[in-house]
Amino acid sequence: MGTHHMGRLRRILRHRWHDERDASRALDAAALARLEEQVVASEQRHSGEIRICVEAGLPLSYLWRHAGARERAVTQFGKLRVWDTEHNNGVLIYLLLADRAIEIVADRGLAPYAGAEHWRSLIGALGSALRTGRFEQGLAQAVADVDALLVRHFPLAPGEANPNQLPDRPVVG
Repeated sequence: MGTHHMGRLRRILRHRWHDERDASRALDAAALARLEEQVVASEQRHSGEIRICVEAGLPLSYLWRHAGARERAVTQFGKLRVWDTEHNNGVLIYLLLADRAIEIVADRGLAPYAGAEHWRSLIGALGSALRTGRFEQGLAQAVADVDALLVRHFPLAPGEANPNQLPDRPVVG
């Protein structure tokens, strides 16, 4: 078996080995509650919607196709209806534990303010937290960075409320 096939097999095993218990260990109930509170507080300052999705590993169909965290994040963006906001300014922060990868998928309303390079540099800055297993810290920093962008470009007027269009609780699977 060549090194290419061995690498592929190792990746499949790593992803299949991880499950929801690993996600619970990486982010316990208290950590998820703190992240949810951070999203709730953030959404009181702007009209955007922030969702967090954490998955232990990719489904086998993704692994066979050599698909990565980005493709899965885009799929989850649709599945979790992050696109379904009034101002098209929903943002999904996606964490894939098996690859220690984070992806940010932003709806088209944010595109004029933050392009792919902006998100790439933000994700790069989170790399060290993820590599050392500080998942809550990495996600909290991602929420803070997305919050700053939304506050800058989609602030609420004084007295205006942001009707909560999407759940604030992180999705863990």
